[in-house]
Amino acid sequence: MFAGLLKLSPVFVMAGLMISGFDALLAAPLATIYAAIVAFVTEKMKFQTIVDAAVDNVKEMQLVFFILMLAYAMAEAFMATGVGASIITISLNMGLTAKTVAVTGLVVTAILSVATGTSWGTFAACAPVFLWLNHIVGGDIVLTTAAIAGGACFGDNIGLISDTTVVSSGIQKVEVIDRIRHQGVWSVLCLVATAVVFYIVSSMMGLPNEVGNASEAISQIPDTVWGALAEKRASAVTLLEQVQNGVPLFMCIPLLLVLVVAIMGLPTLVCLGLGIISSLLLGLAAGTVESVQGFLDLMYTGFEGAGSWVIVMMMWVGAFGGVMGKMHAFEPVSKLITTLSGSVRQLMFYNGTLSILGNAALADEMAQIVTIGPIIRNLTDENVEASEEDMYKLRLRNATFGDALGVFGSQLIPWHVYVGFYVGIATAVYPLHTFVPMDIIKYNFMAMIAVGSILLLTLTGLDRLIPLFGLPAEPNVRLKTKEEHAAALASEKA
Repeated sequence: MFAGLLKLSPVFVMAGLMISGFDALLAAPLATIYAAIVAFVTEKMKFQTIVDAAVDNVKEMQLVFFILMLAYAMAEAFMATGVGASIITISLNMGLTAKTVAVTGLVVTAILSVATGTSWGTFAACAPVFLWLNHIVGGDIVLTTAAIAGGACFGDNIGLISDTTVVSSGIQKVEVIDRIRHQGVWSVLCLVATAVVFYIVSSMMGLPNEVGNASEAISQIPDTVWGALAEKRASAVTLLEQVQNGVPLFMCIPLLLVLVVAIMGLPTLVCLGLGIISSLLLGLAAGTVESVQGFLDLMYTGFEGAGSWVIVMMMWVGAFGGVMGKMHAFEPVSKLITTLSGSVRQLMFYNGTLSILGNAALADEMAQIVTIGPIIRNLTDENVEASEEDMYKLRLRNATFGDALGVFGSQLIPWHVYVGFYVGIATAVYPLHTFVPMDIIKYNFMAMIAVGSILLLTLTGLDRLIPLFGLPAEPNVRLKTKEEHAAALASEKA
């Protein structure tokens, strides 16, 4: 019992460091070193064995690193060449009122996050527009903030170029495009339901019907706020200027191309490359790209952004997960879930529950995906008897769990780094309101609906009513007997 708790203790160390304010770039290495010490004490592992376990786990993510670098580069291109501005302009041309600003913010950030693959960048880009536009039309600032926070997470969960989508799919050994198809209808239904809820709540608040426009909202942004935004996300400043000055609407074509080729099933790297090249060519035609060298500088910024934080953090968290996996740290948790599960559906439900609990413990969605992902993968592989086709469907759900309960789950955890970032950005761009974590959580109907529905649908079997989202039913899949499970564990350890 003591040894089992000691093996789990590195998770609490990492969670404690994150909650106490340590950046993941410091928390992950410290937790990894502590995990190595625990592995040496409990398993008598040699130093080289521990290092090999850490490095081998990181090696599995090599392709992901290249995808992330291109994803960040494309995000910069879409933010600075007019792609993002054209999307916002098209959406805002309809005219907004206080009753529709939250709904429109939700939809715009959902589309933009699919295009850029980053919820953080999407929120940073759209917060200045929608928070000040909300101010002009007399909307509810907390409602609008929660709407764009939830919408920004939509593409981070289902976007082809999202780092969390790519990593969660890679860990479960499923294709990204298959993941998107599996959860696509469910994700869109969640978005539609959320839009309806936001409109109803806006109407119940008795908000006015005055019409505002983005150009006026941007012109009212104070110089001090511009400076703060430029420091946090320089490409967001360019995007806002383009929204204010106008860009050719054909600059939305790169986004459409990426979405089309993604649906066609082309490899992720091809989709990213096409998005980058098309934004360059159309940007030169539109005048939003002044020179090829300037565009290459955007690529450099994207590569630098990916390499300076997310890739390094992922390497350390991957190393942490490798050490934890090598000493079978989560075996007690696995045994508990195995004992509690009376069916495959219950097992999958517990996988989802473990994902969101891990997210709360680690306070970082990527740390949760990389750490908990292998656990729920092994729980499924070791305990379920099914055809390869049905096992693949279960892996698709595990990948969706890791991503959806990581990204959307983070929006409901007050101490999460995600919420901290959003509060910081909102405070910087709209200093007229003192933002607190509950401002992100209170009306984040997108997160509430996504988290609640995926767990409920999985447990009840109602997911079969949603196209492509249903899990295989028993007896096509079944839990292994205790003898079969013990034999599988013995084979793995051997």
